[in-house]
Amino acid sequence: MTANPILLQKKYARIIELFSKKEHLSLDDALSFFYHSTLYRQISEGVSDLHCMSDEYLTEDMISEYKENNDSRRSAE
Repeated sequence: MTANPILLQKKYARIIELFSKKEHLSLDDALSFFYHSTLYRQISEGVSDLHCMSDEYLTEDMISEYKENNDSRRSAE
């Protein structure tokens, strides 16, 4: 199923805002992470109708990815 592009952009905005608040990031940092995330790629490609999931669920998924990336960076240092 393909989501309406306008509705999808609004969903992205809600996820980014919620992610920013929960992780205490600037909107710019949250936006940058989101557009480089696996979650964004999957939603934009229509994988498993992820766009139908709640904003809260998708934000929690993105937080997990964010923490995983930060842990990987710390390990590499």
